[in-house]
Parts: sequence; C-alpha cells; structure tokens
Amino acid sequence: MTFYTKSPEETIELGKKIGGKLQKGDVIAMRGTLAAGKTTITKGIAAALDVKDVITSPTFCLISEYSGKMPLYHMDVYRLDSAEDFVNLGTDDMIYGDGVSIIEWSEKIMSELPKKTIELVITPQEDNSRKITLNNWPYGEI
Repeated sequence: MTFYTKSPEETIELGKKIGGKLQKGDVIAMRGTLAAGKTTITKGIAAALDVKDVITSPTFCLISEYSGKMPLYHMDVYRLDSAEDFVNLGTDDMIYGDGVSIIEWSEKIMSELPKKTIELVITPQEDNSRKITLNNWPYGEI
C-alpha cells in the first residue's frame, strides 16, 4: 500500500489514519533517510493514540515512552552498533507488550522483530513530496 504526501501536515494526517487502526502489540519498523519524515508521521500516529506529549526524535535518548490509549514506544536505533545492542536495551517488554512500538532505522535490527511487524518506508521525492509505503499491513484500507 503506497501513499504520497505533499507537506508535513499531510504526513501527520496519514499518521493519524494509520494510528487509528493500530492495536496493542503492533510494531512498526520505519525506514527512511535522515529528515525523510519518520518523526513527523509518528506525531500523527501518537495523536491517534491520544498522546498529549510533544513527540520529538529519540535519537539521543534511544527510546521515548508516551502514555495515551495505550503506551507508545518510539525508538531510534541509528546509534546502535548491532541487533544485540537492541536486545540488551530490554526492548522485549515493549515490542511484545500492550503498547505500540515504532522503531526508526529498523533495518539495523529486523532480525529481532516479530514476523508480524509492519514495515513503513518513507522515500523523499524530487518535488519534496513523500512516498510512504506500508508492507505487511494487516488492517485493510486506510
């Protein structure tokens, strides 16, 4: 399933639609270049989950936890050296728990994620729009 957004606001709106369908235990593995819009779409997902906090990139803290309808775990594994480092952070309770986990730079740790993980790939286009592709999406149309 592929979408195109032309602005940060449209990207957030798409995130709201995605977030509105997510269920406890869902894991979203995000891929995209620096400044592709990973945190922007996460803002929309968080809004759909009734998270009231400001969503920021967890690049330096690695994991941010937010409260809403269910917990939201926003992870950034860019600075990790290996999938083993990811496991050593104690992430099993998050990715196999009662919340939603969103993992930026997930290509580094795919071997540690559940088979049912939803892949979200953001590709900036030459016209500054974003191509957003969802793979392994289990919830029908958005």
